[in-house]
Amino acid sequence: MRDENCIFCKIANGEIPSRTIYEDDDFRIILDLNPATRGHALILSKNHYKNLYDMDDDMVSKVLPLAKKMVHHMQEKLKCDGFNLIQNNNEIAGQTVFHFHMHLIPRYKDDNQSFVMSPGNPEIIKDEDIDKVRDMLNS
Repeated sequence: MRDENCIFCKIANGEIPSRTIYEDDDFRIILDLNPATRGHALILSKNHYKNLYDMDDDMVSKVLPLAKKMVHHMQEKLKCDGFNLIQNNNEIAGQTVFHFHMHLIPRYKDDNQSFVMSPGNPEIIKDEDIDKVRDMLNS
């Protein structure tokens, strides 16, 4: 299941050259062309899934173990100090290419990047709102 108009489908399936660092039957991992840090890579699914919601459970169950394997490998080779794993779904969340991908971003002391979420504004998101959300999700 591929989308002939999707650039990530073409990269993941070898139709467009990439700086591949890992490949198996389901995924290709490439170095990002516009890296946030040294070694920034993308896990691309070979089949076309718009985002995480679109993936079947079997494929989803393979992504995190692969990310873990690669993080260990990259940390050993790159000597980075930490990692961010980022996976955006839909435009409002920052997704710009609508093909499932996960960012593996090595972090280094003083790399001048920040992917840390700031806490919500307590004037806008009150404790009773948090309780309402919990109740909605538990009903």
